[in-house]
Amino acid sequence: MTYRITVYLLGMFVNFFGVALIVNAALGAGFWASFFIGLSDLFGLTVGTWTGIFQFLIIFLNAWLIKQAPEYKAVIPVVLESLILDFWLEIVFSRIDFTTAPYAVQIVMLIAGVIFCGLGVAIYILPEFPRGPMNQLFLAIGKRFNVSLGTGQTIVAVIVTISAYLIGGPVGIGTLANMFFLGPGIQFWYTHAYPMYYRLHPGYQDELELV
Repeated sequence: MTYRITVYLLGMFVNFFGVALIVNAALGAGFWASFFIGLSDLFGLTVGTWTGIFQFLIIFLNAWLIKQAPEYKAVIPVVLESLILDFWLEIVFSRIDFTTAPYAVQIVMLIAGVIFCGLGVAIYILPEFPRGPMNQLFLAIGKRFNVSLGTGQTIVAVIVTISAYLIGGPVGIGTLANMFFLGPGIQFWYTHAYPMYYRLHPGYQDELELV
């Protein structure tokens, strides 16, 4: 259990480090981050706080879409993700300003951010603990309207991106980079991380000896 929890938390920290890199690259954040940054600029509160508020509401939206009881265990990743996101944005990167950095530096940060986001999500889903409601939303939409997961993700991405743009969120090429490259990045890292996760698992050698 300790191993699974460690991997779970590691994935979250890596994922939101990537989010922080993308935000601070100042070329446009991911569609969810852009929306929450827009809300933070308009109404105050931290980006992590808005992330937590909306994810809590999405728990009930997901339940309504799939006509099942709310998954209250999802509150755990909601709280963790909110705190970890604010750790990176409000503490680690709070005094660093890349808005005047050379464009090449911003591009490198953006690319690195997308890579770390994909790696973090791939790690975070390996232990099969409760996932954040935003990740489950794609699945719920696909199930409710009988569309593919890719189509469900696109629907959410378009709606949230338009909403972020309307409230003044930082929509830009970083937003597009997340929409088009994050999914393939997650798949790439997951394919490579999955066998490593089980090779490093404390019970792996015991299973080999039994075989």
